Amino acid sequence: MPSWRRCARERTNELEPVIETRKLCCTYSIGTPFEHKALIDVDFRAYPGEYMGIIGHTGSGKSTLIQHLNGLLKPTSGQVLVDGEDIWETKERTHAARFKVGLVFQYPEYQLFENTVYEDIAFGPKNMKLPEDEIDRRVHEAAYFVGLRDDLLQKSPFELSGGQKRRVAIAGVIAMEPKVLILDEPTAGLDPAGRDGVLKNIRNYHDAKNATVIIVSHSMEDVARMVDRVVVVNDGRLPLDGTPREVFSHGDELRAMGLNTPQLTRLFQKLKARGLPVEDNIYTMEEAVAALTALKNGQ
Repeated sequence: MPSWRRCARERTNELEPVIETRKLCCTYSIGTPFEHKALIDVDFRAYPGEYMGIIGHTGSGKSTLIQHLNGLLKPTSGQVLVDGEDIWETKERTHAARFKVGLVFQYPEYQLFENTVYEDIAFGPKNMKLPEDEIDRRVHEAAYFVGLRDDLLQKSPFELSGGQKRRVAIAGVIAMEPKVLILDEPTAGLDPAGRDGVLKNIRNYHDAKNATVIIVSHSMEDVARMVDRVVVVNDGRLPLDGTPREVFSHGDELRAMGLNTPQLTRLFQKLKARGLPVEDNIYTMEEAVAALTALKNGQ
């Protein structure tokens, strides 16, 4: 296990959660023929500095869960706590939670609306009533984290490429310097180079700010190589929670939930089924190279 993953895992045992749900329930269309329980008694925790992945099939409840974490949705019952405080106890706490917990929606570039990139990134900090010099610092720092050059800041965001628009939208949330950064499918629709660039930018922000980062993703490969903890959402519950190795070892359960293991894991499972002496819980390229090298050398 990479050292940063091991350290992150050990760190969570010593800290209080930065964000937590207790018996969180969400029911849509109550009292109608379309009533649907989207979340059922969900107990969820994320810790300071953690890098987490959330996975689940379409309609599993994962988007509903993350929209509760910063107060976009109000629980039918149960609690959402940020820094140990119920965010729905007062209007002030609800408002504060939306700055402490930043949420980047899927395809966030469709939400850009200002005349310049600078103004779009500055929108959140301005709503926080920060001084102009602090807003300027945050805009430039957020642009740096997502790989946007200074000469792009005065351009219209609508003149940029799709990947650059995505970076602007992410920068707009980063500029509020949230304690928890949640991203819903941040690489959706991007080519491989754009995907890798965005994931690298998010990692750089996490490492520099020690922020809690939660990524919702359909890509088992991205989750396997990026996060130190995986939470699985299925039919409004959280059936699996652990390191990527722990979660992806439940291949049959994941497939029953409409999910899968990373491609490398499936490859090594097939190799083992054919009688080759390899482990079947390989899920990163580094592990795969080491395993194949050992196999070639007869170890």
